[in-house]
Amino acid sequence: MDFKRIKTESNAVTRNLKDLTDPTGNIYETVNILSKRADQIAREIKEELRGKIDEFATPSDNLEEVFENREQIEIAKYYEHLPKPTLIAVQEFLNDQIYYRNPEREMKKELE
Repeated sequence: MDFKRIKTESNAVTRNLKDLTDPTGNIYETVNILSKRADQIAREIKEELRGKIDEFATPSDNLEEVFENREQIEIAKYYEHLPKPTLIAVQEFLNDQIYYRNPEREMKKELE
């Protein structure tokens, strides 16, 4: 997923609790879904960042080269300015872009 194109706030925003609980009917289930999605996003961003930084890594690291590697510094600064994974997860949830299911609830519906 391209996290650079997601339009969301970069700071925490007060949300309407009803908007978050409507899809699931339970705030705890919503928080669980959001935390798992935020973890997925954080891992993807970390892997992408590590891959880009490794492209500019030198095989022999001198102390001078470590401090003067401008490309790595610029890449790190760019990723620091991205919205936090939690904010991205909330935005995706509110836009119905997260697929989730509750097997226990599905099983209860089948038994009824």
